[in-house]
Order: sequence, then C-alpha cells, then structure tokens
Amino acid sequence: MTQPATSASPKELGQSIRDHLTYSIGKDAGHASVHDWRVALSLAIRDRIVEPWFASTRATYDRHLKRVHYLSMEFLIGRLLEDSVVNLGLDDAAREALHGFGVDYDEVIHDEPEAALGNGGLGRLAACYMESMATVGIPAYGYGLRYEHGLFRQRFDHGRQVETADSWLKSRNPWEFERPEAAYEIGFGGWVEGDGAKKVWHPEESVIAAAYDTPIIGWKGRWANTLRLWSGKAVAEFDLARFNRGEYVAAGAAESLARTISRVLYPDDSTEAGKELRLKQEYFFTAASVRDIMRRFVYEGESIAKLPDRVAIQMNDTHPAIAGAELVRVLIDDFSQPFDEAADMAVRVLNYTNHTLLPEALEAWSEGLFRKILPRHMDLVERIDDHHKRRNPKRPWELSAIHHGSVHMGTLAFMQSGHVNGVSALHTELMKETVFHDLNQLHPDRIVNVTNGVTPRRWLYSANPALSALVTDTLGSEDWVDHLDQLSGLESHVTDQGWLDRYAAAKRDNKVALSNWLGETLGITPDPDALYDVQIKRIHEYKRQLLNILETIARWDEIRQNPDADWQPRVKIFGGKAAPGYAVAKEIINLINDVATVVNNDPLMKGRLMVAYPPNYNVSMAVRLIPAADLSEQISTAGKEASGTGNMKLSMNGALTIGTLDGANVEIREHVGPENFFLFGMTTEQVEARRQVPDHARKANSDCPSLSRAISLIALGTFGGDPARYGRLVDILTNWDTYLVCSDFADYQSTQRRIDASYGDRAEWNRMAALNTARMGWFSSDRSVRDYMDRVWNMEMRDGRAAARSGQPDNAIAV
Repeated sequence: MTQPATSASPKELGQSIRDHLTYSIGKDAGHASVHDWRVALSLAIRDRIVEPWFASTRATYDRHLKRVHYLSMEFLIGRLLEDSVVNLGLDDAAREALHGFGVDYDEVIHDEPEAALGNGGLGRLAACYMESMATVGIPAYGYGLRYEHGLFRQRFDHGRQVETADSWLKSRNPWEFERPEAAYEIGFGGWVEGDGAKKVWHPEESVIAAAYDTPIIGWKGRWANTLRLWSGKAVAEFDLARFNRGEYVAAGAAESLARTISRVLYPDDSTEAGKELRLKQEYFFTAASVRDIMRRFVYEGESIAKLPDRVAIQMNDTHPAIAGAELVRVLIDDFSQPFDEAADMAVRVLNYTNHTLLPEALEAWSEGLFRKILPRHMDLVERIDDHHKRRNPKRPWELSAIHHGSVHMGTLAFMQSGHVNGVSALHTELMKETVFHDLNQLHPDRIVNVTNGVTPRRWLYSANPALSALVTDTLGSEDWVDHLDQLSGLESHVTDQGWLDRYAAAKRDNKVALSNWLGETLGITPDPDALYDVQIKRIHEYKRQLLNILETIARWDEIRQNPDADWQPRVKIFGGKAAPGYAVAKEIINLINDVATVVNNDPLMKGRLMVAYPPNYNVSMAVRLIPAADLSEQISTAGKEASGTGNMKLSMNGALTIGTLDGANVEIREHVGPENFFLFGMTTEQVEARRQVPDHARKANSDCPSLSRAISLIALGTFGGDPARYGRLVDILTNWDTYLVCSDFADYQSTQRRIDASYGDRAEWNRMAALNTARMGWFSSDRSVRDYMDRVWNMEMRDGRAAARSGQPDNAIAV
C-alpha cells in the first residue's frame, strides 16, 4: 500500500482551516457560522486525502492492477467528515484546532447533512465495502447516482408517516470534485436500424451523465478509492428564443428532463411514468459506468482480450443488471467483437450479488416498456437469452430471461455473471433451492457465498468511543481496528469482574447519552438501568415489527392486570421508514406510535414500560442507538431475510440478539455461541409447512389467549380511538398472516420473558454481552471484501496490493 498520509499537528491543521475559511469560503473567524467552520474543516481534511488518493491511482496504473467496479443504485454513506478524520488519525488534532478558534468540534461534525443515497442495508453495505476496499488496498471505483434528493425525510403527523424531500445538496458539498472531462451522452427510446450483427441505435432523447468524484480514504490513510456519482445534465442548450416568446417552462424542458433522471432516489413506480423513470435511472447510471470503465481500460493500452484480467464489475442487486447487455453492446459496436465472444467475455467480467429471496423484489420490466426505452438492448437481451440456451441445450424450456411478457433482471444477471453470490450462508443455500434452482442445476459452481460484514471503523471504533477505548486498553494497541479478529483477545477477560464492570460502565454511558437525546427529541427520558430493546430497520411485513408491537401490547395489558408483579423495566425503541407507497407498512408505523402514546401516558407503566419511536431513522441515529442497545430484535420470518447487517453492528456493540434462524443470524449465533443468543421461532422448513395448514392464523390466535387479546385491543380502538383504524392489520392477523406473526407469537413472547429473567442477573448478562463483542471479529467488512477477492473477483494480495490471480477458474468462462 501507499505510505500513510502525513499527519498534521493541531497548529498545522488550524492554519489550513483558517486558510480555507478565508480564501475558499470568504469569511473571517469572527463572523463564521457553524456551517462555515464545517466546510473549512472538510476542505482541510480533503486536502490531506488527495495525496494518498493520487498515490493509489498512480500505483494502480503503474502496476497494471486489476480494478473492482462496484455498481450500486444505493450508497448510504451518511456523514463523511467524521469517517475521514478518524481514518486519517486526525480526530484529536481537529478537535484541538477548532477549540483554538472557540468552536465545538462535535457541533461541527453534526452540522454535516447526511448523504442519504440509499434506503437501508443495501446502500449501507455498499458504503461499508467502499471503506473496506480502501482499507484493504483493493483498487476500486464505486458507481452510483448523485441524487439531488436522497431517501425522504420522515416525520410523524398524529403518528402517521409523512415524507418530505431530503435536500442534502442545498448547500455546497465539500467532498466532491466535478469531472467535466468524464461525461457521456446516454440515449433512450428511438429506433434501431440494420440487420444481423451490426445494428445502429438512434435514440429519441439523450441526457448527459456528468461525473462527480468523492475520494474514500481507508484506515490510516494508506489507500484511497473513488466513488463516482452520475448527475443528469441537458444535452440541448437553454432555448432562449422560446423563453423570449414567453414560453418559460418549455424553454427549460430539456434541462428539467435531465435533472429528473438524478433527482430522486427510488421514484414511486406504481405508475407507468414512475416505472419509465426508474428504468431510465438504472440504465443511465449503468451505461455511463460501463463506458467509463471501458474508457479507462482503453487508456491503459491493453488488448481487449485482457479485459477480464484488468476489470471486475460487481452488480449490487438487480438494479445494474442491464450492465451485461450494455457491455456486450460496447464490445460489439466499439470494439468489433463477434457477438458470441462478447457474450462470453461479459461473463468473465461481470458478477452479481443477490440480496433477496422475495420474487417480487427481483426486478422485472414489461417487454413493451423495455423495448420502448431500450430498443437496442431488448434485441441484445433476446440474443443473450438465445446464446445461453444454445450453450446449455438441457436448459428447461420455461427458463428464460424473457417470459410472460417481462424481462426478468435476476435471471439476466445470473446468465451474464461469472459468479452469483448470496450474502449469508443460509441465503446462499436457499438461492440454490428457490429463486435460482434451475440455473443452479445448469451452473452448479456459479453460486458462491460471501457473508456480509460491517466496517469496524464506523460501527465500533467511531460509533462507540467508550467501548473502543476499553478494547484498545485491553488489547494494548489499535491494531484491532483493521484486524477485527483480534477482538477474540477480550474473551479471556470476561471472567474478570473488574473488567466486566468497565464494560458495563461503557454501555451505561451510552444509555445515558441516548436517554438524554430522547428527552430532547421526544420529551421522554427512559431510565438507563432499564432494558433497552431495539428494532431498527426498514419497515416491512417480513421484518415483523408487527410481532414486536403485538408483544408490547400484550406486555402492557399484563402489567395493567398485575401491576404489583416484579416487572423488568423495558424500553422498546423502534426506528425505520416505510416506502411511501407501502400502505401496510405505514399502518404498522401508525400503530407503533399510537401504542407509544397510550403506554407512555399510562401512569401504571412508569418505571415498567416505555415505547420510543424517534422519526427519520438514518446513519446518524443508528450511531446513537446501536451502542446503547441491550437487546437486538432480529425477528424476520425464517427464509425471508437475506443477511442483515444491523444484527452485526448491534451484536458487535454488546447487544444480545433475540432472533429467528434467518439470514446472518445463523452465523452470528454460531460465532457468539447458542447460549449467548435468544433463539425463537420456526425454521425455514417449518415456515413452509405451517403455510400449508388451513386457517393457521386463526389456530394460532385460539391457542394463545394473550395474542388473541392483543389483537382484540387493536380491533376495539384502544390505540387511536377508532375501531376501524387498523381493520386491515386485524384482518391480516386473523386471516392469511403471510409472514406468520401469529404462529411465532407464543414462542416469541415466552423468549421475551426469559430475557427479562436473564437481564435480572446483570453480572451474567454483562458476561454474555462481552462475549458477543469478543466473538464478532469475523463480521468485519474487511473479511467480506477479502472473500470477494478470493471467491468472486479472481484477485489476490501481492506485496500489500490486490492483483489479478493468474489463470481463470473453469466456471468463469462457461455461460
């Protein structure tokens, strides 16, 4: 790797901050706002990233190193300032430098708007992998969209979710560099002329993809990679003649169309116009990325045969799945490759990460829309499908990327990838058995597993300074931060009561901080000695926030019936957003908030039960909640969660898990020990069998009086005052119950009572929590990206750098 960036003293960094305040922002210290100081500090830190960034790029070119190109619709990078300061080792210097100006460092850090360019785990995973690839020293580019408005800002109006635009770019983004030389004209619609192999596409409309680069620095500043985000710009100039004729809106129509492409993350696709925009977004960023990758490859002067040795493209979910057809188009049209050779080469370059077993989440576009927007690619998809069938004559007749009038992007991505990876051991095996069963039969070596991980720099070292200081003091150095397996060295200390007391004190400090923040945010101040029970994730029926709130209702009801019992004080904390068009998920949010209103205003609950749902869950809120959590709720219906990463962050920070055998829960339980994990619920096989039982929801209700009563309380209007308010949720719970909330309720409730008893023995609980931290080293995203190198990207480490492995595995060329 490159040498670490030159460190800076507080005096040197302070001078750099003052210079940027004066010359970049045009303010003097006496009149500077927090925003001004934040931008000045960001620019001063960015200056110190540029050197290792350039050095990493030069090393990649000089040594002809293989690059990874990570294509993702989402990059939930959050705030970059603190990450960059920490990875450069400048946190103390930055704090002291700002203090010298009479400025509070923490206030400056929290002034930074979040780059909420993602919806949840998918985007946060992409951000973790970018940081880990820089830490490990893997030459990489991240490619995505520079949304003007990221994931919506959430607020509650009488308990209901209300979405407003998140305008993170309303002020200057100090981290990005605009690259006007890297701009590509991306076309849509039109027609195709010509026959045979050589065809010419004449798009009806075009938009310029303009590049904005953000350097991503790894731990200790030894390597830096690039996150390149594309923004839509108009091809046509502003129409001054129309403007002067008074046609003001029409004069800017081209510019408005271009901006629409990169304006909003996940536009509502419940309408045809929404679907069209979504498909345009996906092709826009993918096509620009593929062309940029090929431009860089050509610059290196290699023959086209060397492309798989220099380029790996990772498609993060199905959103960039059109990359295969686009790469084939470029190889045919720009490099004069025969179709079969182009299709074979694409398989050796492309790889696909699957994140879901839900068939509805594997994108499919109607043939009519696909042909309308991408006529050239519709032709290529048909040829790719035929090519795959010719190479695999035993392929079942019904297996096709195009069937029932739709283009199936998961199938297309599989056909055009050398490797297809799942994101947990269970998920990978279920992929083989379910969504890709027939394709796995044809390509038995193509599906591999790479269990997700999280970056310890953000999710332990930075998020939890109280615990990370104890870890460093115990292990004797900070080497653990990029060698997380060293956490195992903590295990020998869990029998030391003095050490355990320090571990518990760190957790309590975090709980006090969270209690104070909830007091400022929601007007409630939970007792730090209560059990903090946390469920933070996207609101979805399969993630079963409904199961959690039902148990909360049952607990509230039981406390009211027997208030003098020895109840373990519990604080139920929820966080998460529902997709704007997902009506059931939004009703679940409303119910949680209505239950919170009733519970928190019930004098009998004082010191016994509290419910908190702070709005607008994001990365910054996660950093507050995760270190303070005692219990991690990972309660999805078995077989539905691909992996999860919140489960890893919470366990790493000493929260015990209540969970099903789903996603990465399986591996977490194996690593931390079954005795340190609260397992409940049906297995995947039992779930499938239960679904076959007629009236399984009604049976579960009749077998569990506390469940039946909880549902009755909802139906009676106890929460919200209107008996019809949650009629749809009551109907779901008493009839079809697709995600088996009712069938798992009794086991979930009894496990929660067991947790109450366990928490009562605080010394034993602290020991179990500490073992969770000590045994979570395997779940670092550094380990994940090394697994990708070995199993997917055909790379190895040489002299501290990632390089292409000599030779190709046999399955990499079998399409």
